[in-house]
Amino acid sequence: MKQFRDFLFSLFQDLNILDHWALTFSIGLSLIALIVLAFLAQLSTRVILVSLIHRLFQKTKTEWDDFLIKRKVFRALAHFPSALIIYAAYDFSGVEIITDILYGISRIYLVVIFALTTVRLANTINDIYQTTPYAATRPIKGYIQLLQIFIIFMSVILGISIIIGKSPLGIFAGLGAMAAVLLLIFKDSILGFVASIQLSANNMLKPGDWIEMQSHKADGTVIDISLTTVKVQNWDKTITTIPTYALVSESFNNWSGMEESGGRRIKRSVNIDMKSVRFCDHEMLDKLSHFYLLKDFIKTKQEEIKAFNEQLNIQDGDVYNGRRQTNLGIFRYYLQAYLKQNPNIHQDMTFLVRHLDPTEKGIPIEIYVFSKDQEWANYEGIQADIFDHVLAILPEFGLLVFQNPSGHDILQLSNTLQNNSAN
Repeated sequence: MKQFRDFLFSLFQDLNILDHWALTFSIGLSLIALIVLAFLAQLSTRVILVSLIHRLFQKTKTEWDDFLIKRKVFRALAHFPSALIIYAAYDFSGVEIITDILYGISRIYLVVIFALTTVRLANTINDIYQTTPYAATRPIKGYIQLLQIFIIFMSVILGISIIIGKSPLGIFAGLGAMAAVLLLIFKDSILGFVASIQLSANNMLKPGDWIEMQSHKADGTVIDISLTTVKVQNWDKTITTIPTYALVSESFNNWSGMEESGGRRIKRSVNIDMKSVRFCDHEMLDKLSHFYLLKDFIKTKQEEIKAFNEQLNIQDGDVYNGRRQTNLGIFRYYLQAYLKQNPNIHQDMTFLVRHLDPTEKGIPIEIYVFSKDQEWANYEGIQADIFDHVLAILPEFGLLVFQNPSGHDILQLSNTLQNNSAN
């Protein structure tokens, strides 16, 4: 680079340019050439060497080299030649201030490459460890994160020492004296910084996620994540601001898993009046057999029950000893069949129609399925259509929905009692 600068200087002198401007132009062009050379070195290393290594590793049967590719370790190492070029040619100009700046930049560049490579290598080690049987009971992710924080911290200290021209030991001594004051003044910033690292490292939160945090009355989409705060736009378009560290120290629901799964859960029950549950007689079975969803089921079930009763020599009308179908059991099967044919319901995800524990408000029949459409309005419409049908079809099975007496019920009972007393 010195020879290139001298060549340019001589060339400008031959063009009758003043020595001052000739030196300035030659140093400027040499600096541009150095930057271009460093960039080309990084680019060629990345394109040739890294691509070659990637192709070679992809052909191997081992997994650890695939993790090196996944974590982009070699992409970080590709910057090393360009840093060496700048470090080797930092004193080309002969100007002290330019020499000092290039010397500092080259050293800081090397520190950044070292930090970036070691952090990515630590992630690779964790990925490799996750493939071992020990990972399920002895996770090391916390130790890896602690090591990464230490590496980043040491790199920052080294970078500051290079910029100010002081020994790193002197910076550590000064930090020790100011630690108490810094912790007091920048408490929220420090907590937010650590929390943001945890949120990012653990993939707990990102902009666009739908989160719900009742303690801060937040229920909506994350629109901004900063050092100290996370902004959530609620569904009513209000903005809730949450301290970043609160998302680590407290619990919250992140619905991104639901959005990525392709389904949205429907979990709702209807309470059946237990007094309306009874055995089905022939008339009811004949009536329900006209439902195309129930025709084959009732026929098959009746044949099964008849064979069982005949095996035990139980008469058809023996209510106490024989098996018989109930209106609630048939209704439960009807709900399953009805939901199976619903095009808006996921058939490959959890699919349940079940009894819950009976309470003083009746016996709950719960529907636990997932809708294909996750959009709020459409999801609510699908859910409403299902339960509209459930409430409308219940009387056909001789079942009643439980509800507490209303004013109309009490008035109707009062009128009935008055009419009876009058008669």
